[in-house]
Amino acid sequence: MNPTRVNVTYGDREHLVESGTRVDEFLRRVDGEISDTVLAALVNRRQVMLDFPLRGAADLELVSYGSREGEAVYKRSVCLMLHEAAARRYPNARLIVGQSLGNSYHYQVRGEHPSMANMAKVLLAEMRSLRDQALPFLREGMTVEEIEILFSRSGRQDTLDLLDTRRSSTVHTLRCGSFVDIAHGPAAPNTGCLPTFGLEPYGDGLVLLFPRRTDRSRLPPFKPREKLYRTAVEARSWQELLGVHHVGQLNRIWIDGEVRHLIRVGEGLHEKKIAAIADEILQRSPEIRLVTVAGPSSSGKTTFVRRLGIQLRVNGIQPVALSLDDYYVDREKTPVDEDGNLDFEALEAIDLGLFHTHLGDLLRGREVRTPHYDFVTGRRVPESQWKTLRLEPDQVLVIEGIHGLNGRLTESVPEALRFRVFVSALSQLAIDDHNRIFTSDARLIRRIVRDRLFRGFTAERTLGLWDRVRRGEGRWIYPFQEAADVMFNSSLPYEPAVLRVWAERFLLQVPRSSPTYAEAYRLLRFLSLFVSVFPDEVPQTSILREFIGGSSFRK
Repeated sequence: MNPTRVNVTYGDREHLVESGTRVDEFLRRVDGEISDTVLAALVNRRQVMLDFPLRGAADLELVSYGSREGEAVYKRSVCLMLHEAAARRYPNARLIVGQSLGNSYHYQVRGEHPSMANMAKVLLAEMRSLRDQALPFLREGMTVEEIEILFSRSGRQDTLDLLDTRRSSTVHTLRCGSFVDIAHGPAAPNTGCLPTFGLEPYGDGLVLLFPRRTDRSRLPPFKPREKLYRTAVEARSWQELLGVHHVGQLNRIWIDGEVRHLIRVGEGLHEKKIAAIADEILQRSPEIRLVTVAGPSSSGKTTFVRRLGIQLRVNGIQPVALSLDDYYVDREKTPVDEDGNLDFEALEAIDLGLFHTHLGDLLRGREVRTPHYDFVTGRRVPESQWKTLRLEPDQVLVIEGIHGLNGRLTESVPEALRFRVFVSALSQLAIDDHNRIFTSDARLIRRIVRDRLFRGFTAERTLGLWDRVRRGEGRWIYPFQEAADVMFNSSLPYEPAVLRVWAERFLLQVPRSSPTYAEAYRLLRFLSLFVSVFPDEVPQTSILREFIGGSSFRK
């Protein structure tokens, strides 16, 4: 093979080009003009910017807006543009990224700044000006010493802490104008590729708004999610108590041998919140007869329900569990999604007629025989094996399932008798002030570990199903979260460092030839930010034990 030439596979064809040819140069030769919807590329299933030089054999795919990968690049680029706008207009202000609120990111603002309304208006105008300039996003390599000097001058201690455990002598950065950040993934070619965004005041800060993946030309109106926001504020207060806001701080705590204290306080905050939920149910007792617990995949619903059961018993309330999973219809009757796959997340996958009959009878104090679903055969066990259940006056019925907040599930139950809990995993950590940890990533890593340890599923299989799981959540879970009486954040600030012990190995097993390799590689890069924490100190009652094993609740 000629070392000065590169064999590039693109669009089912092979092309021979000079080594070092940039991706965008190659695309112009082959396709002509590059659409501004092309935001990045996959080279051998690794995400890169369009200025990436092609060397060696290269399998090239495009990352365009409309894909999940393209959406992430778009959002990352808009965030960089926001920080450049802030650096230009409010150099003494400090923007700190927080939780996702629907299709938006919430930012706290510290330092010198005007009112949130005025600041949002000025920054939005500046961002639009940057967009119209088509300012390039520049990928640069800097030595650790160079970047330490740069960030020390600008007071970026959060990012300096992250560099403390970095082993490489060089760091890749992204630049938008004068603003420089560590590169945690590719950015768009230039700001002109980001036509649509918004910025509004909300709560104690600003919300940065993004278009939906299906249509980047239109910005949907911002819908306040008050309960979700209050839960995010509560998570922030937990951060203050724990003294951990960023990955760099967590790493330092582990290196200094203080992680045991962090684990104990974090678990104590969980227990205090669960006890408060049980107290709220007690205050409405004996009126409350039904508690429904819903949440997305790998949010920790099962352990939460069992810990809530303990706290209810402390309050003199006897919980009786009823599994919604046992009311699945036989597999051949399961509805299919738009791709023709069995849609187990659909409400119609539940035998609503039988469930409503049993629910009504139980709440009237009648005895019922409840089914049991065999997931191996895809059918209920014979009716002779169903279990007898009756709800006594001093008991409450607790139902765990993804549809727990859907009004259709409990429409026959008077509102006064119901108490609804939404369990999610809102990341309590950020990478640094400018880069957040995606809540979906935290749950995905939990699921990868659990699936491999207890269900025999490879990381490749879990990654391959994840998009379908997320679509189901978007349709059947998240639209109902604001109907909850209370939200419980199951995230623990130290959990990515513990999960890395297993997840890293499982993700390394994903072959480069797999369509899921790009996602596995991205997650491996994310996990590499953490110093691994051994699981020995994780309590047996921890929600994290649901995913790593050793739970005292495991049957």
